[in-house]
Amino acid sequence: MILTTLILGIGNLLMTDDGIGVHAVQRLAAEFSFSPEVEIIDGGTLGLDLLPLLEGLERLLIIDAMETGGPPGTIRRLTGEDIPVAFETRLSPHQMGLKDLLAVSRLMGTAVPDMVLLGVQPECIGLGMELSPAVAAQLDCLIERTLQELGRWGITPTLRPSGCTPHPERCE
Repeated sequence: MILTTLILGIGNLLMTDDGIGVHAVQRLAAEFSFSPEVEIIDGGTLGLDLLPLLEGLERLLIIDAMETGGPPGTIRRLTGEDIPVAFETRLSPHQMGLKDLLAVSRLMGTAVPDMVLLGVQPECIGLGMELSPAVAAQLDCLIERTLQELGRWGITPTLRPSGCTPHPERCE
């Protein structure tokens, strides 16, 4: 089967809340199995190095720290052309790389037709490997929102026997 959907976690695990996207995809990969047309990637801070992964995709789901304008832990969903605009206010250096990645992909004619960004308002971006309490408290909700987004695309992952189910009643 051909890869059609990419779940891309972006961020730096060494910079507290900046790593929320990577924490999310690590949990997804540990707790769920996906069909072969879906791939989960820890994009870290790779920026333009991710360009080959976008070729031929139908759907891209990006999870990252983002300035939402809300309190720490706020999750915001953006689609299509709104995604690059979200990174006008950079929280960290990798976000310029992500904005460039999407722009170059568009210029090369390989832009992904269906893109969604789940952005989480950070509380702290500084040296440290742990998420802030406010952002960590939203990780289950972020996983649930990711699963809902995948469901909109007709993708239903299988819970691994050792996986935990998110608690959607806690989502805001």
